Amino acid sequence: MKNICVCGAGTMGSGIAQVSAAAGFNTVLFDVAEAAVQKAEEKLRGDLAALVGKGKLTEEKKDAILSKLQFTADTTQCKADVIIEAIVEKPEIKIALFNQLADINSPQTIFASNTSSLSISALAKEIKNPERFAGLHFFNPAPVMKLVEVVKGERTSAETMQRLLELTKAFGKMPVVCKDSPGFVVNRVARPYYIEALRLVEEGKADYATVDRLLEGLGFKMGPFKLMDLIGNDVNYAVSCSVYEQLNKPERLKPSYLQKEKVEASHLGKKSGKGYYDYSLIG
Repeated sequence: MKNICVCGAGTMGSGIAQVSAAAGFNTVLFDVAEAAVQKAEEKLRGDLAALVGKGKLTEEKKDAILSKLQFTADTTQCKADVIIEAIVEKPEIKIALFNQLADINSPQTIFASNTSSLSISALAKEIKNPERFAGLHFFNPAPVMKLVEVVKGERTSAETMQRLLELTKAFGKMPVVCKDSPGFVVNRVARPYYIEALRLVEEGKADYATVDRLLEGLGFKMGPFKLMDLIGNDVNYAVSCSVYEQLNKPERLKPSYLQKEKVEASHLGKKSGKGYYDYSLIG
């Protein structure tokens, strides 16, 4: 495996592309929106320059990473040994992309979804070569977080799983094989962390900052509201809804109206400048 294509130039897609290029793979970062591609390239260049400025990356390594990256809005450039999808959490859009790219790639190409909660087996039923499809769930920020959930669908072949495990290790990550279930492991376990924090605020028992301060004081690296802002409130709400629906709507996992309000107001967190916190004030 030498060539990787990452589809989706948002926070996760850009981060995964950086990881891939840093590991020495020829990497294409694709998005249907030219503006998103340009924004991703500018941000990635800026992030790498900042690392150089902090002494965490050499100028030579920065140049080596950039030399491995190609940014495009042209689907004909999306030819690779492994294609990693990190687009919007809508199954019909993911399926359409996989099938479109299957037509221009080798039958040996492996397709992987970075979905946070959608069923890998359900997606596989609608795409070509389902035995060469699996979940590859990175965590934000992808260049920093070591963990990757590698999710086996009902029709995923042993060879596909082995190749993805090898790739993940080559990325310098820690792969953990997970069964296909709503939210996989991490997002299933994490739901109460967010939901109960949101309930406390809904009930007027505490405010965002107090909840975060207390949980960080207990040893959590980041409080639930800071973490939701980092992940993106649109992404977190979509995962909450997906897990809730797939588990037959248990009351304990019912998404909060506060999440819905943030998404409808486009207060998506750090990426939009405002979420539960106002980042124009924080800096």
